Amino acid sequence: MRQYATLLLLALLMPVLQGCFPVVAGGVGAGVVMATDRRTSGIFIEDQGIEIKAQKRISDKLKDEVHVNVTSFNLSALVTGEALNEALRTEAENIVKTIPNVRQVFNEIAISPVTNYTARSNDSYITTKVKARMVEANKFNANHVKVVTEASAVYLLGLVTRKEAEDATEIARTTSGVVKVVKLFEYLD
Repeated sequence: MRQYATLLLLALLMPVLQGCFPVVAGGVGAGVVMATDRRTSGIFIEDQGIEIKAQKRISDKLKDEVHVNVTSFNLSALVTGEALNEALRTEAENIVKTIPNVRQVFNEIAISPVTNYTARSNDSYITTKVKARMVEANKFNANHVKVVTEASAVYLLGLVTRKEAEDATEIARTTSGVVKVVKLFEYLD
């Protein structure tokens, strides 16, 4: 029964988890998330645009020399992944900085070979576990915290109170498989 409940919980969480989902499901999920998000709907949509534009520009320019993910929250862009050298790492960051309305860039790109599918799948699994634990703990609205995992390091973004940040950080820190937690919150209090 517990496994069934866990699977049901994960199915319900899919719209709020990071990743690539079909456009139809994404549209419905985005509407649900937007309704409970602390960002304005305009900023929410702008963040999505920043992510799409940045990913496309990086892919077009740097191709297979990097594996980069861009996550935008409240016009702040988190750039994670791997680059073969410092020049590529800096170039990816500079590409993101040219996207209109980006306020700041957190460059967390590691200098290393591009990761494989197994490592990326593990990161997705860790993100899912952290989000599920946030929902289960019921200490704050889990939609207020965006969770990104790269190389087992968890990045937390959101417009939160200090208490929500503490709770989210503790949940992430105590989730199995997490090696580091990086807080990139904007505080409401």
